Parts: sequence; structure tokens; C-alpha cells
Amino acid sequence: MANKISSLEDFVKVHGILLAASGLPQKLYARLFHKLASDTLDGGAHFQIEPCDDGRRRRLVLTSESMPKDSDVFLIDHAWTFRLPDAYKQLQEIPGLAERMGSLMCVDTDLEGKAGEEEEDTENYEQLSVHQALESEIRSAADKGYDSLRWLELEGLGIDDDTFLSLHFPSKFQDLLALSLFGNKLESADVVIQEVTKLKNLKALWLNDNPVLHKSEGRLADEILKSCPSLEIYNSCFTPNYGLWALGFCGDVFGKDSPDYVQQDQPLRNVTSLDLSNRSIHNLANKAFSVHELPLLSHLNIRGNPLDQNSVGQLFQVLKLFPSLSSLEVDIPGPLGNSAVEILESLPNLSLLNGVDTAKIFENGKHVVDSIIQPWLPEPKPEDSLIDRVLGAMWLYVMNYRLADEEKIDETSLWYVMDELGSALGHSDEPNFKVAPFLFMPSGNLDSAVSYSIMWPIKSCHKGDECTRDFLSGIGEDKHRSARLTAWFHTPENYFIHEFEKYQQNQHAKAFKSLPLTPTISQSIRHSDGSPLLVHTDLPQVEEFLTRSEFVLTNEPKDADIIWTSMQVDEEVKKAVGLTDDQYINQFPFEACLVMKHHLAETIQKAYGSPEWLQPTYNLETELTQFIGDYCVRKRDGLDNLWILKPWNMARTIDTSITDNLSAIIRMMETGPKICQKYIEHPALFKGKKFDLRYVVLLRSIDPLEIYLTDIFWVRLSNNPYSLEKHSFFEYETHFTVMNYGRKLNHKPTAEFVREFEQEHNVKWMDIHEKVKQVIRQVFEAAALVHPEMKSDKSRAMYGVDVMLDSSFQPKILEVTYCPDCMRACTYDMETINGKGIVKAKEFFNYVFGCLFLGETSHVTPL
Repeated sequence: MANKISSLEDFVKVHGILLAASGLPQKLYARLFHKLASDTLDGGAHFQIEPCDDGRRRRLVLTSESMPKDSDVFLIDHAWTFRLPDAYKQLQEIPGLAERMGSLMCVDTDLEGKAGEEEEDTENYEQLSVHQALESEIRSAADKGYDSLRWLELEGLGIDDDTFLSLHFPSKFQDLLALSLFGNKLESADVVIQEVTKLKNLKALWLNDNPVLHKSEGRLADEILKSCPSLEIYNSCFTPNYGLWALGFCGDVFGKDSPDYVQQDQPLRNVTSLDLSNRSIHNLANKAFSVHELPLLSHLNIRGNPLDQNSVGQLFQVLKLFPSLSSLEVDIPGPLGNSAVEILESLPNLSLLNGVDTAKIFENGKHVVDSIIQPWLPEPKPEDSLIDRVLGAMWLYVMNYRLADEEKIDETSLWYVMDELGSALGHSDEPNFKVAPFLFMPSGNLDSAVSYSIMWPIKSCHKGDECTRDFLSGIGEDKHRSARLTAWFHTPENYFIHEFEKYQQNQHAKAFKSLPLTPTISQSIRHSDGSPLLVHTDLPQVEEFLTRSEFVLTNEPKDADIIWTSMQVDEEVKKAVGLTDDQYINQFPFEACLVMKHHLAETIQKAYGSPEWLQPTYNLETELTQFIGDYCVRKRDGLDNLWILKPWNMARTIDTSITDNLSAIIRMMETGPKICQKYIEHPALFKGKKFDLRYVVLLRSIDPLEIYLTDIFWVRLSNNPYSLEKHSFFEYETHFTVMNYGRKLNHKPTAEFVREFEQEHNVKWMDIHEKVKQVIRQVFEAAALVHPEMKSDKSRAMYGVDVMLDSSFQPKILEVTYCPDCMRACTYDMETINGKGIVKAKEFFNYVFGCLFLGETSHVTPL
């Protein structure tokens, strides 16, 4: 290699930008160069990897006696580098990769033996008939000296509605206090209500994991709570009637062996620790939750509860009454506010808050974020393959960078996993090490680049210290730091759900009236002397196909009557090129409110809230908290949680991903601003394949609103049959329809598609078309209402509007594109939707310009 870098001076010259971006202190440049030149990976001499959390995670510990700040730099190898669409394929095809990643991510534990044991246990249990299980429970209660059955667990026995009725609970077990029917097959709300509401002494009922909850959960809860006033726990949550029994259950006073307090005075008097986490408690000001009943309470966990019927002040008043309370666990931010310091000032007797010494919290003056949250630990299911486990866990480990040289920047990012040493670095808000990606170019160019990460101490460390880095280095609360930590940690779900519910109420409150349809007002802009209109364009298709005598092309922008360009024309460009305010331009001011994905969603939401034709959409840069809340609610309610991430402003599905993994969604924010939109998991299909529809809209005026739809549209089909199989999300040709750039167009004539679609689905296309027209008009109405500043007498524009149909044939708006690609329009003659004519490909731009500038309506329909 003639240009091989041989001196520190050359190294710094070539890598200057990378060195500056990494933040490595200058005094370590020589040390780094030496290690890179000799490929020295000497971390093993200074650090040790230790298992923790029962082997489901690893941590990195310093083994050297000490390591002063900025004293050394270490190379970390990259064990796996990939582009996202290739991840699954690489794990399948590269020998040993899945095994190494499985070990590195602690998901390779052999679960076969364990799974076998569990299956065996389940089989033995299920071999017991329901009646045998019932007899066993009755005998067990009698052996304990109870004259009647008080606590009954019939879990996972396949009990259906008929079996449940045949057991005659109300007549046989009047004294029943707790009934668990967890994991059975109950489906009828009427049957459950009829039987359960006769058990008047019932304190606790568990129907979790029964089909009836998905079918009629609201009605079921209302009827049961109304008819069973003694019920204190319902499906693991506290009811509004909770009291001593529910608190005693959580404090291990009441259970199967001691179901009731048998007239005991103060049954909870010896309780010192009480875990009330995730019980859906709305009101803590309950007479049972008092110092009289719980005089010795010293540790209380109230995480994961809304507590929304109490003000912050009321909650502090309740908690201050417990003189022994020294340890509290609560969501921060949450019902006691956003600041750990403020909580401690209100409850000065506490010595531990969320397991952290209060003196340390005061010392740091922090809100306590990382110290209160537990890390996500991979919990693979026995049926998951090793590859599936790796794909699920990798978001806890991956990092990314994007390659760029003087010519171009890569459109998609590279993700990588550091080697075992680098991947063992844990997170801290106050880390003692910093890590940065680094491309070493031994020959001075990108072709010779070898990727590493570099790691150096930013604090002085001592033997036995855990080595940590900041997973969100440089990202503060202005960029949603606390919410983004959800990618790695169990952050307070309740806080996010509450923020989502507020957002949802705000969306539902939006009202909107349609703009009146106005008669055509745009007249022809022909010159009075009959001379042709001069057109300047940078689009080859317009140059080739705009052939009408009323228009003549000119190379001089300043001479043109009409500027038709693919570039953004702002005041600066106008000045530089010499354009005037008298020229017509094919763009409207502020049209970004339509053509950038995050602004399109925002425009529609401001006008309509959440219309059915826009899938739930979040701008992750501003609405991450609300999105996480939506995700948590869907997860809680057992709803589909598949989402599609799209960059704000990239076409052709570049950097677009589909996933149901919350960590993945949050981590993908790192590769650029994105919207996250609920995936249409049940789209209408054409011969088993997914498709979308590209419409061309011509906008003559925004006020009054004057829009036209061309009488042809274009069908874009995916290449593979549609599938929701999880590995298919790595297959672009299954889930995306824009597949044909740079290769032969997969063209389907409009009229032919309509005939075949009507036949396949037994529908009338014109009924669907009417709905599509209505939705497209509403999109532009939203822009006209929310952004009246779009008004411009000298603007005329053409937009591509992409629509997808769901399985009920309801249209969903996908995006609006400025200056859409017209390759198909200029390549294929097309029969119009109404079958009344043919639009010749070579005439397409003649019709477009005729409509926009001459006031004509050939082959277009006013909306």
C-alpha cells in the first residue's frame, strides 16, 4: 500500500474529523494510533466480564489497581456489522454468527430441558379433570380445618362456559372469598356474570387470560363490580371497594392458607412491608390504608398506579401520617411529581427512595432516573429459535453510524454490535468511560477502512469498579432522554399511559366542517396577444412531452411565464436566478405541511383529530412519550402492536422499517427524524399481494380550494405474497410496493386492475373511488384550514397522493409527494377509471398544463 499511513501527523490529518467527533482527548491520539497500527486489543489485561442478573446480563469490571482519567484508550472490535434489512439473512447464513451473538446477548441458555419439564408438569395437571381438581381443593381446605371452601384455584384446566355452569358454584360455595379461573376458555359474559354475581362474599376474582375479556371486558367489569360490593381485587387490580382484605393480600397476611382474618382486630398490625405496585389503584386515601391499621409500615411500593383521584398534596398528606415509613418506591415522574428531591423534602423521614440512599439524592440534586429503573432482561420464549432471540435482544446492544465521503452520504445506516468486552459496558447517567465508533483508514481512504469502537476513562477508576458508558450520550431531556431510556429499562408505564390519554382526549375534541365546494374560478393565463407561454423546467419528462403549441420551452428562467421545477424555490433562489413575483411556480408556499410526512400528520390532526383514514401517527421527535403510552395501552389490552417507521422526508421506502419491538422503535430514532405510524396489518390484497394506489392531484388554488384528480391512477404491487410472519418484515418485497426503481416496471393497467379487483372481491370500484376522492379532498381542506398562508395567486402544483385500502376497503392516506415521478404516466397509454376514454402517455403533461394554466378539464375530475 503506497499511501499507507506511517506517522502520527498523517494519521491526524486523515482522521481529524473522526477524532474531533469522537471527543477523544488530544493527548491520547498517539496512543490510539499505536494501537490501531498494531491492531492491539489489550482490554482483557485491564477488565473482566462478569455475569449478573442470574446470567441474563453481563457487566464489565476494572481489574487494574487504578485507571486515571484520560490515561489510556482501548480498541473494541465490532463483532457484527449489518444493514437492518440484511440482519435476519446474515444470522441465517454466516457460520457461527447467531451462536456468538446468542452468547454475547445472554439468550443462548438451553431451554429445551426446562421446556420439557414444564410440558410434563402441564400434561400431568391437565390430566386431572376439573372435578378431580375441585375435589382436591375441597379436601385440602378440610385438612386445614375449614368447614367450607374459602379459596379456590382452578387455573389452566380448559374450563369452558358449559363446564363452568355444570359446577354450580353459587349453590356449593357460598362462603367463597377468592376464586381464580386464570387461563381457561370462558367466552360468554352472560354465563360469567350469572354465576359470579351470586357469590356475595367474594373478595377476589381472577379471570385473566380468558377469551371473555377480549370480547366484553368493559361490560363484564361493570356488572360484576355492581353486583359484588365486597369484591376488592378483580383481575389482579384493586377495585374502588378495596380495603383491609386487598391490602392484607399484598402484605402476605391473607392467602390460600389463611383466606380471612376471622374477626381479628387490626389484622395488618404486624405488616412492615407492603407491595402495592401495578394494582391500578386510583385512590390511596382509603380508610383501610391508615396508620391505625398499619402502625409498623416501613417499606411501601406504589409504582405503576395512576393514583389519579388524589392530588400530589393529598398523597403527601396520606404518606406523612405513617411515622415508621422509611423506604418508598414510586414512579418518577409520576403521581408524586417529577422530582425526587421535592418528594424527599415533603417526606423528610425517608431514608431510601426507589432503593437509593436519600443523602445521595440530595447530594446529586437529581431527579433520579437510572437509579430507579430496572434493565430489560432478555426473556426468550422456549419456542423461539436462536435467531429470533438474537433479533429480539439485539436492540439492547446495537449502535450505529452512517458512512459518508465527499461524493455522497449513505441512505441507510450501518448497525453494529461491539465485541464481548464492549457489549458488557452498562449504562449510567454519570459514566466513567466514553465510547465512540471509529473508522481507521490505513491507506488514507474509505476503501481501506476498518471499523472499531474506542473506549477511554473519563473519570478515575479503581479496581473492582463497574465500567459504564452513557447509552444516550449528548441527549438531554430536550430530546426526550427519560422516555428514550425505555429502550433499555423498565420506565414507569403509567406515566406514559397518562400522557397518551391526555393526548387522545385532545385529539377527540377536534371538530371540523368541510369547506364549501366552489365553482371553478381559475381562468386561463394565456397572453392577450395569443403568444405562447414560456416554460422553464429541469424535468426531462416535461421537456419531452409538453408539446402543445400554447407552451414553448425556454432555457432562461427569468424569461419564463411558468417555472416547473423539482427544486425548492425560496426567496434566496428567486434572487439568485432573477425570478419575479409575476411568474407562475409549480409549488405553493408552506406546502411542506403536506409533503413532509410529520407535517402531513400534524396538519390532518390539527384539523380533524384522529380521522379513520389516517392511521395513528406520531412524530417521534416531539411525541415519543405519547407514542410509548399508546404502545403500552395496546400491549395491556392485547391489541396488535405492529408499527411502521418512516423518515420525515425520504422517498421510495428508504430507511423505512416495520416492527412490534418498542426498543427497536426508540433506537431507530438515532438514524434520523422519523414518524411512527400504526401499520395496516390487514390491508386489502390483490391476488394475495399488497398494493397501494398513486393518484395525481392538480391544485389550482388553495383559497378558494380548487383541486382536480386525474382520471387515471397507478397501482403499485409488492413482488411477494403478503405475510405477517415475523421474518417477512425483513423482506422489502413483501411489505413495500415501491420496488421497481432501476429495473423493469411492474406495471398493471388501471382498468384491468379495476375489473380483476371487482371480480376477486365482489365490490364496485366506483364506490371505493368515491371514498378515495372524499379523503383526498379532506387532506387538502385540512391544509387550507390549518395553513391559510399557503394561498398564492401565482402557484399551481401537481402532487402524488398515495392511498392504501384496508381489508374493509376503507382508504387510508399514506403520503403526499411534491413533483411526483411520472415515469408510468409518460410510458403507458391508460384507459380512464370510468371507461370513457384513453389517456395517451405522450399527452399526459399536455393535459396537466392544460388544466393548471389554461382552465381546461380534459381527463381530470374536480374534487
